[in-house]
Amino acid sequence: MPLHLAGAMKDGRVLIVGSGGREHAISLGLAKSKSVSEIHIAPGNAGTSEVGLNHDVSADDIDSLCELAAHLNADLVVIGPEAPLVAGLADRLREMGVPCFGPNAEGAKLEGSKQHAKRIMDSLGIPTAGSIVINHPSQIEEALQGFSNPWVIKRDGLAAGKGVTVTEDYALAMAAAREAVEMDGRVLIEEFLPGEEASILVLMDESGFSVLPTSQDHKRLNDQDEGPNTGGMGAYSPAPIVTESVMCHVVERIIQPMYDYLSSQTSPYRGCLYVGLMIEEEMPKVVEFNVRLGDPETQVTLPLIESDLGDLLWATSTGRLSEFDLEVSPKHAATVVLASEGYPENPKKGRALTGIFEEDSKIEAIIHHAGTMREENDVLSSGGRVLSVTGISDNLEGAVRNAYARMSKVELKGGHYRRDIGHRALEER
Repeated sequence: MPLHLAGAMKDGRVLIVGSGGREHAISLGLAKSKSVSEIHIAPGNAGTSEVGLNHDVSADDIDSLCELAAHLNADLVVIGPEAPLVAGLADRLREMGVPCFGPNAEGAKLEGSKQHAKRIMDSLGIPTAGSIVINHPSQIEEALQGFSNPWVIKRDGLAAGKGVTVTEDYALAMAAAREAVEMDGRVLIEEFLPGEEASILVLMDESGFSVLPTSQDHKRLNDQDEGPNTGGMGAYSPAPIVTESVMCHVVERIIQPMYDYLSSQTSPYRGCLYVGLMIEEEMPKVVEFNVRLGDPETQVTLPLIESDLGDLLWATSTGRLSEFDLEVSPKHAATVVLASEGYPENPKKGRALTGIFEEDSKIEAIIHHAGTMREENDVLSSGGRVLSVTGISDNLEGAVRNAYARMSKVELKGGHYRRDIGHRALEER
């Protein structure tokens, strides 16, 4: 149970910004919260419309979102995507006196510019890959020759989770680097880190930080980690690669230094710091920082939080996280993402989904809508990642089994999903 929070939110009106599976997961979590009475989502999706009231306001429309928050007299705003954070939505809301889960624009630069994040990591001695920033196409060839194969090419700005090219093909590396320079004026060429990936979501404010259950994302489109990078095709939690020893290293060498740095800034960092890791021989290095709850990591993490989510997010948003006791379930969760035909390059939209409302008491699973919309009595696909199914169980095998059992009942013409979510952890057993 949380410690007593004097003056905590009661019968709160919460506005969630975003339209994906992460935002549906947040809305479902808040629907169970005793501190929340109304849930509003902008713009939301077909799933969030079942939990609260959707508003036709884009997540990038900062002025209209502020007007909506004022109109609703919102007690809390939870910002899902990175773009409005980088654009300063949290700053504007705090100036209005509205508690906001999400860092200010200065804090959001950790995701808005990989070059900026690298400078901070280097200054703090945080373990990460070596890299170089290229500002002109004429520098690319020499820079690539300074790194061993495979090459890692990263766009410096926001790229919806798809701005990274990892390849052993020199020509493809050259092309990716040229394209990034043409689009952004610069590109990062980075040392390849061997090992196994993991993600850690850390809630933090000026009073302290709390580490949520670990997870592992599956970024490649196809089974056995083949195909192009995506926004994420599935995840599971907790991730066994993050042993007690690894977690000690992560807290001591990564989270604590970042917390000390962020909490020393003029404006406090209030929200989630997503720590993307590569782990080899129990030694973690940072692949990237994001400044919000991850997607699909949120879908496997929030169902494992037993504490009141409304109280947790409110405490973080008001600088009182240290007064909150975080309780986490010992269960496991696994989520499988259903993608549209043609995803990620050219997803087909407007196709009907069936089998999403039937309940099965024998299967412990949650459907998280992402790219969905309502058209009269039908639910149609409206994006590349259409929905995910999150299975929950006492062990990972059961969670994966529940996710696929429930996914088998969902139908979408041309829809596809990976059949090997959790394969690394399961193969190790």
